Amino acid sequence: MKAPILKTMSGGKEVETPSAIEAAALRSDRFRQEREWDWLRLEDIVARMEKGRLRNLSDEDVLALPALYRTAASSLAVARETSLDAATLRYLESLVQRAWFQVYGPRIGFFAWMRRFLGGGLSKAMREIWLELCIALAVMVAGTVVGWLLVARDTEWYYALVPTQFADTRVPGASREQLLEALSHDGGSEGLSAFAAFLFSNNAGVAIMAFALGFAFGIPSLMLLIHNMAVLGAMLWLFNSQGLTLEFAAWLSVHGTTELFAILIAGAAGLHIGRSMAFPGKRSIMTAAAESGRRAAQVMAGVVLMLIVAAFLEAFPRQLVQDTYAQLAIGGIMLAFWLGYFFLFRRTPREAQE
Repeated sequence: MKAPILKTMSGGKEVETPSAIEAAALRSDRFRQEREWDWLRLEDIVARMEKGRLRNLSDEDVLALPALYRTAASSLAVARETSLDAATLRYLESLVQRAWFQVYGPRIGFFAWMRRFLGGGLSKAMREIWLELCIALAVMVAGTVVGWLLVARDTEWYYALVPTQFADTRVPGASREQLLEALSHDGGSEGLSAFAAFLFSNNAGVAIMAFALGFAFGIPSLMLLIHNMAVLGAMLWLFNSQGLTLEFAAWLSVHGTTELFAILIAGAAGLHIGRSMAFPGKRSIMTAAAESGRRAAQVMAGVVLMLIVAAFLEAFPRQLVQDTYAQLAIGGIMLAFWLGYFFLFRRTPREAQE
């Protein structure tokens, strides 16, 4: 069926002209023909990206992708404004949505992200906060020394520093046998799962607090590290007074090399944000905080994984392994693993993805 024809007068003569519907169709066809090549090229690039064929894209295609996306988005805006045909609108809406996801949306799934994160992203972020790690380490060592000296000067400081759940038989004046008993366990595994959950919650709370306090320019994070390490210094003094320094260090090292390392990293991550806010340079404070926050968030994801490992080590190997040198071996292996992974593992996230 032919489109209806309207007759108009032009110069006294009757002239046949297309109807409004036919004119709109012609306008839509002309609009599509003028831009269709760009749309088809964009669709081809997007289709290959959706299938994971990124290596097949040429440099020209990669460089053209943002411009082609903007052209398609502009075409969609014009199509909506001029009420072009429904088929063109649906096509452009679908194409722009798919292209937006490839240009701006996440390009990898959770497992691919985790592979990149553990395969180089975490260790890279850790190396980028090396200065804060050194500062936090110095503060933790100083806190341990302060706790030792305070208790050595006045034993009343022990009761002020050490939490009540640790001050059972582990108090000044306890005999060597009592302190050794506190380090031992009957070897049973009953209830250790619940104990692991409790320890993870406790350790995670300390680490998260050390990180969160970094937003106050890092000062509270440093104070928290000093206080927690002063507790360790006080307990070191107690066991050293009975000649049990090696036994206590072995008992602690099973989980402590992972747990204390995690707390160190959390404090350094908070300090990293605080230092960026205190000394933003040419950036605004909010920009500096956002940039350092993204890096610190990666580091804290690693801290959570370390705390899970520490809770397992504290609840099971530490309770079940009684030999002093075996305990030292476990703690030493874990420390060597973390140091090697964070500071010697140089694989980049891009290499991990490939």
